[in-house]
Amino acid sequence: MVFTPTLRRAAAQATSSAFAPKIDITRRVAGFDMTSAVRAGTLAASFGVFAGTAALFMFGEVPRVRRDILQKFPFLDTYFDRTIAPEDNPF
Repeated sequence: MVFTPTLRRAAAQATSSAFAPKIDITRRVAGFDMTSAVRAGTLAASFGVFAGTAALFMFGEVPRVRRDILQKFPFLDTYFDRTIAPEDNPF
């Protein structure tokens, strides 16, 4: 299957000489090329992970968050266990 070049590419190839530098058309979406999109995505993901972790630990004293989210992790279940022993209960 042979693809025909677009008019813009065909015009660029027809007007360039053998001694001219080769032109590579950079693909951009919303002003981002692939390199800057990967860099911005990595940065946004790292900030998102930090913000989510900080929010979980700030709301870790809320009983519902502690029971439903934080005690589901195997290494955090004993750390967030706030049960009172029966002999320490004054009631």
